[in-house]
Amino acid sequence: MHRDFEGRVVLVTGGASGIGRGIVEAFAVAGARVAFSYLTSEDDAAKLAADVGALSIRSDLTRPEASAELVGEVKAKLGPVEIMVVNTGGLIRRVSLVDCDLDLWNECMSLNLTSAFLSCKAVLPDMLAARAGIIVTISSLAAHNGGGGHSIHYATAKGGLYTFTKGLAREVGPMGVRVNGVAPGLIATRFHDIHSTDAMRKAMVDQTPLRREGTPADVAGAVLYLASPQASFLAGETIEVNGGIALF
Repeated sequence: MHRDFEGRVVLVTGGASGIGRGIVEAFAVAGARVAFSYLTSEDDAAKLAADVGALSIRSDLTRPEASAELVGEVKAKLGPVEIMVVNTGGLIRRVSLVDCDLDLWNECMSLNLTSAFLSCKAVLPDMLAARAGIIVTISSLAAHNGGGGHSIHYATAKGGLYTFTKGLAREVGPMGVRVNGVAPGLIATRFHDIHSTDAMRKAMVDQTPLRREGTPADVAGAVLYLASPQASFLAGETIEVNGGIALF
């Protein structure tokens, strides 16, 4: 599979840390020419770029014009984006629906869903012109189970991304662009260091048939598969990477 990405231009949004970092590293090892965006993780981005020879670009993808600027910069420096992984997102903070004000709701939708819409809108013209391209979205187990405690805003946004993935696959598949997704479960990253207690994490592991947390490499493996010719007849699919917890 690794030879499938030699010289391919790959853009990973939100790629400086956690799952995004794992995806960047995997594509770089596979010989791709990788660019990634970041917003606040400047030190992590600089180290990753140096370690794997990737192009790092600071971008706030909640700004309406930022996605087009990002894609344009990647095109100018590496060439048209052939594979894009839509990974930007975050919980922001846990809060009950009663205490979730409209500003937080809109911020969460903008970060997790609207940014994906804008990123895909920016990258699609070149893909459609070439009648070739691959988009992989990163949603979440929360899209299916409503999220952990006090995360309805996040779960709703990721649920929207799950549906967006299916709709976009249907729309652009006839023009040669494949769209699929990955929905991670409990992955050992800074996300859960910040937003989940040790007790919450242990409870999830205890409910997971494989009895462990996942790793960014587990998610990256699914992403590379979806981006490879081995998945050439998959469209609108979302692979669950959660150790089997969704079986319950």
